[in-house]
Amino acid sequence: KQWYQRRVRGLARGIEAVGKSVKDASGKDFMLDPKYGYIHSCPTNLGTGMRASVHVDLPGWTAEGLTALQARCEELKLQPRGTRGESGGQTGITYDISNKHRLGYSEVELVQCMIDGVNTLYEEDLKLQKKHGL
Repeated sequence: KQWYQRRVRGLARGIEAVGKSVKDASGKDFMLDPKYGYIHSCPTNLGTGMRASVHVDLPGWTAEGLTALQARCEELKLQPRGTRGESGGQTGITYDISNKHRLGYSEVELVQCMIDGVNTLYEEDLKLQKKHGL
């Protein structure tokens, strides 16, 4: 019990130190609502925060390698994921491809970026399939 209480007090001191640091740097406190508690958001969920995605089979890109696909997606402002979610890993030849950017663009721009990028990846995949004899 004492170990747990020391840990909780240590955690509370750490949280207070972060709050003080934020206050010192910005002059502002964390937002505290009497009903909902502390109001916070991951910065990637601010603004539109929209993620448009599609599952697509890319056997040519799979043969080319994940590093090559990731680099190409970066150029196209896309983000490749496995079909098991953000941290679930990639299996087979099917990828979840989404727009990389979430902020500073309209919903139309974000969806169009994803559509254009996936169309480009698909066309390139057909060429890579021929290259790798698939």
